[in-house]
Amino acid sequence: MSNSSRPYVDIVAFNNEVTGSGILNTIIFPNGMKKKLLVDFGLFQESEYSKLNKDLPFDASTLNYVLITHNHVDHTGKLPFLVKNGYRGDIHMSESTAKLLPYALEDSYNVLKNNAEMLNEAPLYSAADVDETLKHVKGHPFEKSFWLDQNIKITFFMNGHLPGAVVILIQIKYDDYTNKHYDDINLIFTGDYNNKNMFFDVKPIPKRIHKLPVSIIQEATYGDMNSTDIEYVFEKNILDAVSSKKKILIPVFSLGRAQEVTFLLKKWQDEGKLDKSIPIHLDGKLAIKYTELYLRDGLDNKEECKKFLPENFSYISSKTERNSIIESNECSILLATSGMGSNGPCRSLIPQYLKNPNAVIHFTGYCAEGTMGRRLYDCEYGEIVDCCGLRVKKLATVLFTAEISAHAKADELIAFLTPYECIKLVLVNHGTNRKKDIYANRVVDEVSAKDVGILGRDYFYRIDAYGLRKTLTTKFQ
Repeated sequence: MSNSSRPYVDIVAFNNEVTGSGILNTIIFPNGMKKKLLVDFGLFQESEYSKLNKDLPFDASTLNYVLITHNHVDHTGKLPFLVKNGYRGDIHMSESTAKLLPYALEDSYNVLKNNAEMLNEAPLYSAADVDETLKHVKGHPFEKSFWLDQNIKITFFMNGHLPGAVVILIQIKYDDYTNKHYDDINLIFTGDYNNKNMFFDVKPIPKRIHKLPVSIIQEATYGDMNSTDIEYVFEKNILDAVSSKKKILIPVFSLGRAQEVTFLLKKWQDEGKLDKSIPIHLDGKLAIKYTELYLRDGLDNKEECKKFLPENFSYISSKTERNSIIESNECSILLATSGMGSNGPCRSLIPQYLKNPNAVIHFTGYCAEGTMGRRLYDCEYGEIVDCCGLRVKKLATVLFTAEISAHAKADELIAFLTPYECIKLVLVNHGTNRKKDIYANRVVDEVSAKDVGILGRDYFYRIDAYGLRKTLTTKFQ
């Protein structure tokens, strides 16, 4: 059978590096039928790419389906923009993600609106667009396949990145008018992937899936690092800071990281490592809402993890309370959003903590280029930093760790690929250009994949049931 007579998919990503995730899949059938399926549609957070937040490089009204891997703003934050521009189809995700998404989109809208007001321009989308988006959300259980139509079958598998996160299997099927069956095109999207989570046990991908001929689109956020490279310093750093009676600020992502760090602090209290008299606070409206949802709903978490708040813990609900902590010399632990330090309460907290020699600021996750966290990572002690509009001398101790990261490291990503018996193509996605290059080369060396490429704005990858047909340059370069 010639190439031209088989169904195929053109795949392109709208993000060249980490944030702004969006992967368009254009499916062409031999009878000329065309279907467009989008996996994720998030906001860019790197300053270099922020202008792309206003970009919609396709006609939203011609889009047939949307699938969401997980509830982080760099994967969901542009969904209302999609709806604003004409998309009216369903938006499919896991049941837990469907519960989390309303909080994320409401917060995203408020941030965009405030930023637009400062720039004297219209926000990217409206509150009405958010409401309309939520009307189209469909939640699905793990491992229970569903059909988008007679040609496209979807299955969500558990992913340790955060509650509700999924690995997506898309199976494209076609029988022609003579009932002749064409081999399936099987696509696997890892999304942001982790093989573990402290709140729940990650069920492995079933062996029957490993037997399928597949093309895999895989993230590479930490594609240059093995899990054995990680230094486990967070516990020691925090306990040492407490022992020295420091004021501690821990920037956290609202979903996942805020709850995980809170869980760790409780664990240290239970083990007698952390004095229960030390005040612990959580600051950030969205983080508080998510934490309450964790406690109320469970979100597929283990029973023993459903009560994870430490003693002497409180939410910060006003600027007065926040200012009281800033002005106090008391040793305390303050968890605050955002995780990269550029938004939320951290905008006002970081400048105050940074100029205090008795303070420790401890980042716990990835900080994109152009964010406050990355600027602090790149500057030396005593250097003057542009800090949320202020010039501040870096006198606090600023620390970083990747040990609590929600992303698998390179060896764990390779381990994800290894069980598959027939990998036609691996497309490396979601990482800095350097890290994607390093990881793609490693896949070539260590994995039995027919072809390996790097997904981005530069190329469409044309794929059929037998793997890669060809690459085509795009207009998005």
